[in-house]
Amino acid sequence: MATDSSETQFIVASPCMQKVLLLLPRVAASTASVLITGETGTGKELIARAVYLNSARRNRQWVDINCAAIPEHLLESELFGYEKGAFSGAESSKKGLFELADGGTILLDEVGELDPKLQVKLLRVLDGAPYYRLGGNRKISVDVKVIAATNQPLEQLVQMGKFRRDLYHRLSQFHLKIPPLRERPEDIIALANHFLSRLAPEKRFSQQAKDRLLSYHWPGNIRELESVVLQAATFREEQEISADSLPLEKALTAEQAGVGASGFAQAAAAGAGTAPEGDVISAARQAGPHDLSSLERQAIIDALAKSGGHQGMTALELGISRRTLSRKLKLYNVDPVRAHGQLPTDVAELGGEQQLRFRYSVDIPMEIAAGGEHYQFRSRNVSCGGVCLQDAHHLPRISGILSIKFQLPECSVPIEATGRIVWTDREGTVGIRFVNAAHHSQMALNQWLKEKQEAEGWL
Repeated sequence: MATDSSETQFIVASPCMQKVLLLLPRVAASTASVLITGETGTGKELIARAVYLNSARRNRQWVDINCAAIPEHLLESELFGYEKGAFSGAESSKKGLFELADGGTILLDEVGELDPKLQVKLLRVLDGAPYYRLGGNRKISVDVKVIAATNQPLEQLVQMGKFRRDLYHRLSQFHLKIPPLRERPEDIIALANHFLSRLAPEKRFSQQAKDRLLSYHWPGNIRELESVVLQAATFREEQEISADSLPLEKALTAEQAGVGASGFAQAAAAGAGTAPEGDVISAARQAGPHDLSSLERQAIIDALAKSGGHQGMTALELGISRRTLSRKLKLYNVDPVRAHGQLPTDVAELGGEQQLRFRYSVDIPMEIAAGGEHYQFRSRNVSCGGVCLQDAHHLPRISGILSIKFQLPECSVPIEATGRIVWTDREGTVGIRFVNAAHHSQMALNQWLKEKQEAEGWL
């Protein structure tokens, strides 16, 4: 069934999730803190938003912050603000997010990533104690409902001494545990049908496809399910989506071999090409911390290669959030542009290996033709292997070969090529991979990109 909770729609068929939804009005009516836990992709942010929209504060400020996306030395100033001159570059005073949320609600996403020093200060604020801005001498008091979310096992972090016990109990006055999708089989088909009706209402799943969806482990949960349905609906011409149309084979193999629910472990097992699958899985099971870091880094690189360097699709492939991926890229010093590797062999040969890895950000008109219809979009970037479009929300429903025409700045030769959609995201960004290009277009695009490489110091 579809339930609407003050502008937030939930597609729910499982008893366990229905119980969670029944608790929302009671949780929202209280001023107590709320802790929402669950694996990545289970819908924690949607639940948090529903708590806010059902509360008496729904017409007041809603502020959210991802505690893992901001460097530790900046997070305190973001949360609690600072005064002019508090540090180098603080040319004026700035309110913190708690001040901005005064009278409303704040969501602390990925709260398990908080530095121990910040945990102490957060605990005092939650207990109602006034605090100081960085560099300030005036106490500030706020009235804020706090919702925290994390995919980490906070109870275990408390036992390990990595998360304060008193802060955990203060945050979890109401504790909503969101079960993973594999424990909610009734929701799998309901959600898949919902996503399909939104993307391609004329299509349907075969019974074999539904059985395949139900048998899969879903390490990436709802976010992964949406990606699978999107790909199946976009890249297949048939009205009935078969089991073979679902991009699940590699992940199924890894799960059946016993890797577990980790998206990174799954990607490492499915994507590594240097050893047989069994050897990779065995290595993952026996690896120590250093080896696991190496496997995790390689899994990211493999996923980037599979997605053509697109970070949104890479995060979906790994079953993690876009913000977590960004943090991991910095941690492992991975350049997504250089890591995504060569494009498939059916891409028009417009340059060598380094040229294939180079993409140039440019906002120019793109003319797309498909199925007798013509569309006008703007580009986000161009490479010799394809183009990336922005604000192309209705284009993902188009499958098959597209015709692409565009004019590069400072280039007299119009570029004409054919291609296929290879990825999309929720923001309407669409990646198109070239299948073929006219000879004059190949030469012109190749030369233009080479000049941009030289200007940026690649060559």
